[in-house]
Amino acid sequence: MIESTLLVNGILLFYVAAGSGIPVLYLHGNLGSSLWYSRVMDLAGCRTVAVELPNFGRSEPMPGEVDLDRYADFLAAFIEEADLDRPVLVAHSLGGAVAQSLAARRPELIRSLVLVDSAPPSGLRTPEERYPAIELMRTDKGILASALRTVVPFLSDEAFFASLVMDAQKMAGPAWIGNARALSGFDYSLNLGAFDKSVLVLRGNRDRIVTEAMARETAAAFPRARLEILEDVGHSPMVEDPARFKEILSSFIAE
Repeated sequence: MIESTLLVNGILLFYVAAGSGIPVLYLHGNLGSSLWYSRVMDLAGCRTVAVELPNFGRSEPMPGEVDLDRYADFLAAFIEEADLDRPVLVAHSLGGAVAQSLAARRPELIRSLVLVDSAPPSGLRTPEERYPAIELMRTDKGILASALRTVVPFLSDEAFFASLVMDAQKMAGPAWIGNARALSGFDYSLNLGAFDKSVLVLRGNRDRIVTEAMARETAAAFPRARLEILEDVGHSPMVEDPARFKEILSSFIAE
């Protein structure tokens, strides 16, 4: 694997790449980083690239308002600057909303789409009364770790989990509340019908954030989407069951 940075719209974005073949672009969720895909980088016949959005991980912060369409604009520019030829875009959680924005506005940039426990097209709302708890996560590592436990319930590697928590702490200050507000205001319910490429929607049946109804809403928004429910997996199958995740993804790409 190689680690590098790329200047995109004036901001350095960090990414990790491995292998060769069909390009597969991995996009993390809220509090995430490229590390969330470190166990699924070895995908046979593929060049995998895990990018970190502005405000996340080792990428530089994004000036101005936190907005999912702006994240998608950076993702589009990264695809072009990195010379990725229509990658399969695999996006998790908040990253799924960013991917939906890209699919609606720049469909020519991607080959197909995999949405992993993704925010639905109608958004993922966080009540205002929960915002103080988000601020506590930003300043209290213990509270942050407890919150992250809920999104990786079947991860038993404590050292790896500690690394995920450390990467989450790197998220830029404005993004903690900003991401929640952006997801709450997100609505692409009527914008995805023109995306006529293959879409796979994955949901772990133990996910405590994205409900099955939300996953079905996501699949129904696309003309060529199918939903697959994974048994005994929570919100993050690429971390909790990487072998099964790679098998499903490889099969989808082979189609």
